[in-house]
Amino acid sequence: MVRILVFSGSVRSGSFNTRLAAAAAAELARLDADVSLISLADYALPLYDGDLEAEAGIPEAALKLKRQFCAHRGIFIAGPEYNAGMTPLLKNAVDWVSRVREAGEKPLAAYQGRVFALGSASPGGYGGFRAQMATRQVLEIGCGALVIPESCAVASAHQAFDADGNLTDARNRGFLAACCASLVDKARSLT
Repeated sequence: MVRILVFSGSVRSGSFNTRLAAAAAAELARLDADVSLISLADYALPLYDGDLEAEAGIPEAALKLKRQFCAHRGIFIAGPEYNAGMTPLLKNAVDWVSRVREAGEKPLAAYQGRVFALGSASPGGYGGFRAQMATRQVLEIGCGALVIPESCAVASAHQAFDADGNLTDARNRGFLAACCASLVDKARSLT
């Protein structure tokens, strides 16, 4: 079984992207992936600061999150859109993980040898797609990660989920299913 990590770029109570992450985890499990659904709330990180890193070193939470990345072949990130970009929480996590370098590792080891997929959910009409573009840029150009082209952008997210957290619209379900299937296929090809 291919191992897939899933998390949301939001820790807000009732987050649409946390719901999307849970829906993605369920879809990935249906595809026989070994899924780990985590919350960034469990990896509390200070705002990245080079002086802080030089003074105190890498925070334990950054090391743990980096090891989570490395333990999985695929990573699905459900990222909200803030002002046409990615959330500060998500950017900070990506930045800290990029700084972790354990003995014998090349720089950016957490972003190499695995494949990433992006999803987003927003009350607006774009469904958080602009945040996906910003996140893709950071992952691909900044970290050298492989990000698949398939994605899922859920517009009108306040109406998109039923009481059980399932996507109600067949089109959104189809985009999520295609994104998850591609993620699993690409992750399996890396093993």
